[in-house]
Amino acid sequence: MTNRHITYREIPFLCPKIFKDKKMKELDLITVGRSGIDLYGAQVGGRLEDMGSFQKYIGGSPTNIAAGSARLGLKSGLITRVGDEHMGRFICETLKDEGVDTDGIVVDPERLTALVILGIRDQSQFPLIFYRTDCADMALCEEDIDPKFVARARCIAVTGTHLSNPRTEAAVLKTLKIANKNGAKKVLDIDYRPNLWGLTGHGDGENRFIASDHVTRQIQKHLHLFDLIVGTEEEFHIAGGNEDTIVALRAIRGMSDATLVCKRGAEGAVALTDKIPDCLNDGQSGLGFPIEVFNVLGAGDGFMSGLLKGWLDGEDWPTILKYANACGALAVSRHGCTPAYPSWDELQFFLKRGIKNPALRKDIELEQIHWSTNRKGDWPEMRIFAFDHTLELERLPNATAEKIDTFKQLCLKAALKVQKGRSGYGILCDSRMGQKALHQAAGKDFWIGRPVEWLGSRPLVLGSELGSDFRQLSEWPLQHVVKVASSCNPKDDEVIRSSQEQSVKRLFESARYNKLEFLLEITPSKAGEVKDGKTAKLIQRFYDLGVFPDWWKLEPLKTSNAWKLACDAIIKNDSYSRGIVLDLNSRTEELFDKFKLAAQNNLVKGFSVGKAIYGNVAQNWMHGRITETEAVNLIAQNYSEICRTWDSAQKSVT
Repeated sequence: MTNRHITYREIPFLCPKIFKDKKMKELDLITVGRSGIDLYGAQVGGRLEDMGSFQKYIGGSPTNIAAGSARLGLKSGLITRVGDEHMGRFICETLKDEGVDTDGIVVDPERLTALVILGIRDQSQFPLIFYRTDCADMALCEEDIDPKFVARARCIAVTGTHLSNPRTEAAVLKTLKIANKNGAKKVLDIDYRPNLWGLTGHGDGENRFIASDHVTRQIQKHLHLFDLIVGTEEEFHIAGGNEDTIVALRAIRGMSDATLVCKRGAEGAVALTDKIPDCLNDGQSGLGFPIEVFNVLGAGDGFMSGLLKGWLDGEDWPTILKYANACGALAVSRHGCTPAYPSWDELQFFLKRGIKNPALRKDIELEQIHWSTNRKGDWPEMRIFAFDHTLELERLPNATAEKIDTFKQLCLKAALKVQKGRSGYGILCDSRMGQKALHQAAGKDFWIGRPVEWLGSRPLVLGSELGSDFRQLSEWPLQHVVKVASSCNPKDDEVIRSSQEQSVKRLFESARYNKLEFLLEITPSKAGEVKDGKTAKLIQRFYDLGVFPDWWKLEPLKTSNAWKLACDAIIKNDSYSRGIVLDLNSRTEELFDKFKLAAQNNLVKGFSVGKAIYGNVAQNWMHGRITETEAVNLIAQNYSEICRTWDSAQKSVT
């Protein structure tokens, strides 16, 4: 029998007697402390003064660690404060999307959420400015700490900044006391930032070390409370009160029996579980990863996420440090902090395959897995109402731009009436005479797709509203999905094929660059006869070109074999694909059989239907035969009927 490591969460099932009278902890980890917004300069290689645009991310070490560890499969939570404003809501919503429990976050009605502005100048300079005067997270106090929430976790991790202020220090100590009472592990990430201890000016936020007897005394008061202490050599210098690393570590060992993990940058890290050796190289170490450094900001939080994953899963120290080093390597290779951290699948892939390109952000295979396994939202079902056919609406008698714009808003009202706040519903709406509907759909939990092709064009012609080089995509909300339809066929001549493929590839790359999901619709029947394997061949062709759609939109295939071939082609190339939506504009009574054939495949998540829902209603409303209210009700009835037909078809094959 092969020896296999047993994880913490397997124990109740393999050793039920041990846990008969004990409850499993709901959370693996709760982090405590800083939470804010990171505004990262989008331009790389210049001064912060010269940067003209910024990317917005969640930030603050405990917040980053909570999100990073959740990506690796730990059940994490966060204790902090955020402002009662847009940025505070952004943090909470983003953490929920990452799978982090936000029950410990207190909303401060008086203070603003903290802010940091950061930049990447070169491989050694990363300027940053902390905007933290009277910020929300530094107002965390004892009253904010809920004993029931703390008791839910088997590990509490705190960071050094919240030991710098009597109020936040009291909150941390209360949390640790509760954790100790409940038998939880306790971790300190020293996380020393001289600026946050008031030791340097606002323009010196990048400074990582200033000796301070006050800071040393303040940290040393609490070292005995922890089971694990983590820091860089400079952070152990401040905690140990000496700029000789071994001397500092021995001073800490005299105050604490905790395992000490010393981060050493490109040299990896070492774990010191007992007596401090004469040389750091004599400590336990893990596999390192020689990669190109792009951005060190937040790398330590990525490292910490991997470390806690291995430690809390009970791995040995070489494995724990291998996880930590790998997560740190992936973090330093990308833009931003939390967005750079790997998923568990991504980490396992990286460890198994190894480094192909030291500039990891340029490793296409790795980046595809990073993107696919960290996308937000879950769409196991898709019921899409497509009212994006502007050209067809324009052809209706009495149609005007104003009427079409209003009609699309009526379509959205009908969709909301059917959705009733439930997940699994979406719309396709173009911005041409549909911008108001798109604006109104924001925040309604809809899947929102936006077509960019000129309807029926062959070869493919993209809409002028994209701008040259698709620059307008940078203005799209991140929740919108780029949708493009290509009337391609395996028998297309080289001129048509090349033109269409180049347009699709460029659009896909631009969508990915702008962090927008991508839906590719292929309609080979518009360019010739479709036999069983043709759709699968087209799918494979796009993957061969390096196009990895998040979604596929396919016309009805005629046989089960054709569906199997198409689904197999997708799964073979992209096991993380969101799936397929079925494109239909048949009469309602013809839908069931097509739905049933498609629904036999788990990869088919739902449908996209347009004219069958709104066609007759549009004509009557444009002519003034029905009111807006009547139009909304009729559209909603048609949409609901098709949703019921899809649900019935699904049930018939399960």
